[in-house]
Amino acid sequence: MGARDIMWLIGGPQGGGINVAAETMAHACLAEGIRVFADIEYHSNIIGEHSYYRIRCSDRDRNSLLDQIDIVVSLDDETLFGDIHQEFPTFYGHLRELSPAGAAVYDAKLQVDLVEIGRTDIKLYAVPYQDLLKEVLTEFGRESQLTRLKVMSNTIAVGASMAVIGGSIDRLTDVIRSQFTGRRAHLAEMNVRAVTVAHNYIRDNFPDDFDYKIAPLRRELENGARPVLLRAMHSAAMGKLKAGLGLQTYYPISPATDESNYLETNQREYDLAVLQAEDEVAAINMAVGAAHAGVRAGTSTSGPGFSLMAEGMGFASITEAPGLVVHLWQRGGPSTGLPTRQEHADLKIALQPGHGEFPHIVVAPGDVQETFFDSYEAFNWADRYQMPVVVLVDKHLSTAHVTLDNLDQNLPPIDRGCLYSPDGHQDNGESPHDYLRYAPTETGVSPRSIPGQEGGIFWTTSDEHDPRGHISEGAANRISMMEKRMGKLDLAAGEIELGRKLALHGPEDADITLISWGSTKGAILDVMEAMAPEVSLNFLQIRLLRPFPAKEVSEVLGAANRVILVENNYEGQLGKLVAAETGIQIPVQILKYDGRSFSQNELSEALTVAFGREHGRVHVSHLLA
Repeated sequence: MGARDIMWLIGGPQGGGINVAAETMAHACLAEGIRVFADIEYHSNIIGEHSYYRIRCSDRDRNSLLDQIDIVVSLDDETLFGDIHQEFPTFYGHLRELSPAGAAVYDAKLQVDLVEIGRTDIKLYAVPYQDLLKEVLTEFGRESQLTRLKVMSNTIAVGASMAVIGGSIDRLTDVIRSQFTGRRAHLAEMNVRAVTVAHNYIRDNFPDDFDYKIAPLRRELENGARPVLLRAMHSAAMGKLKAGLGLQTYYPISPATDESNYLETNQREYDLAVLQAEDEVAAINMAVGAAHAGVRAGTSTSGPGFSLMAEGMGFASITEAPGLVVHLWQRGGPSTGLPTRQEHADLKIALQPGHGEFPHIVVAPGDVQETFFDSYEAFNWADRYQMPVVVLVDKHLSTAHVTLDNLDQNLPPIDRGCLYSPDGHQDNGESPHDYLRYAPTETGVSPRSIPGQEGGIFWTTSDEHDPRGHISEGAANRISMMEKRMGKLDLAAGEIELGRKLALHGPEDADITLISWGSTKGAILDVMEAMAPEVSLNFLQIRLLRPFPAKEVSEVLGAANRVILVENNYEGQLGKLVAAETGIQIPVQILKYDGRSFSQNELSEALTVAFGREHGRVHVSHLLA
């Protein structure tokens, strides 16, 4: 078949070990010199419902998944056949997603009739999971623990599938040994033996004739390079640590919790405290208090939690709290919505996260590297402009693993903004002994003191206040304070560099310009590569959503031959923002709102449809196919 991408999928019940199995497989492929992109779809219940993990193996960097699967690894019957207990049973299992000559690795106790399911073109590898597991446990004198250790069937399945695709058993066992350390080290050799037995079972009982082998995808690693698999959840936390995060608050909510949990595991190594609050209202207010105390403070949440933070956002902004960054990990809404699924429907609430008019910044990274940069730089902006910053991320970025040779850490210096000095002349022209926290200045940014500084005592309140911080309802003072606060948005718009506002990927003179934001970047870049040179595409990625770079966006769209909007929501929220800020209407929109991120195939097919339209919406969901 030649070198091509290979899609691997493992499915099973929630809590059945598919995460460990898939990530073991992904790291083994990575060690073989294969580029990996991997992501999980999991149910919102705690345990039992069907979940699945997909891995795209390639000889080059990939940023999205393909719909067609080359090998399905099953830990339950639903992976193969779908939910046969639904009211109107239909064949919706993952066998339908297999490519021609694809394969299924499954427990031999299941009966698979290829004629009945209409897939006589695929290969079957029936593996006696329980018998092989019993053999391994007997070797280690633990046969009596078969029921308790049944989860090790995932290890059997991975070993068998690695043999089918021609992967190295040595790489796989190395990864397993690296996973079981410390108190769990005694489990390493048992799992190593399990994958070895399964690997040998395939070799001894099936012909070596599967078409999709990973060997052509391998590439030599140069200069001792050791690529890593990284999620944006990790890079967001790493960016915060680099920025000098002092306090992280949170209330558990998917998909945001992973970031705070990761920070918790590292807080002893850094000057950091991570606090789980009683709710999101407390989380935002704790962070605001810490910011006023001089600490760089962050909080992370998802849509329902961010809704509860609305008043706290306004409180932070009217009091001009420095150093406050909120990560909003989007998921499907409204209300509880789709707790573990993907959507980009929180743009509007991120732009207006509370009542009244107040300044804040909204930035939306599109990948792991940008999440690292934006999570770091958000704190510089929060300090420099003394306003909260929202980093708009999502479930897809949180859970997807991407291959990186290294994480670019070429960061600007830490900027704590305009600080009060008791020994120096203040920007407001006042005596250093007559400190006014909210004094009018040319930039609108007033020097801030840190509690304990001599002469730096100040008042602050969530009511409108005068330069000293005392409550005031006077008309002249209100006008002055509103212009002071809101003017800082213009300051930020003028100072933030162009590359942080937007990026134009591809040739400037392309026939068609795609415009989008957030993690749709991955599928768009993959489609652009796949369609070139037959179709000339470029991609305008909007990163800074408030203050919106209207002038720069107008220049790009004004020079475009044709524009198509791509969004992971129902309304085309970026399209409406562009129209409001620039007056430019985007007549053709590709929209996906089924709770999943774009696959490369979905976007490619949707574009083919959109190319033939002058206006209208193209709705995308391969789950309905």
